[in-house]
Amino acid sequence: MATQRPQQTAPDKLELLRERLRRAEEGGGAARLEKQRASGKLTARERVEFLLDDGSFEEFDKFVVHRSHDFDLDQQLYPGDGVITGHGLVDGRRVFVFAQDFTVFGGSLSETHAEKICKVMDMALKVGAPIIGLNDSGGAR
Repeated sequence: MATQRPQQTAPDKLELLRERLRRAEEGGGAARLEKQRASGKLTARERVEFLLDDGSFEEFDKFVVHRSHDFDLDQQLYPGDGVITGHGLVDGRRVFVFAQDFTVFGGSLSETHAEKICKVMDMALKVGAPIIGLNDSGGAR
């Protein structure tokens, strides 16, 4: 006999979603975000916010994580995998954007990180919109 999961109410599900969103937006965590700011650099989300028209950013693949099991990386999963991708407006014009997040593995490129960048580039090409890359990376992993 299979065990049944307790039923979640709509408010429970919304709270779970809010927590996942909060976790995704903190990148590599509060300490790393503060270290980034202390070094005089904007965070990836701050760079996107600064670039785009207010309230226009729509993010893609916010909860994607890497697939690597090497070096115990499967114990270190960060939503977004170190790159923020999406589209928004610059002076009213649609643009696509990616911003590498140095607080997550030094902004290093993984397979899924690269897939997110390729996806946003393909979307920009499909609709004829510019792509803007905000790079802050220590290489690849």
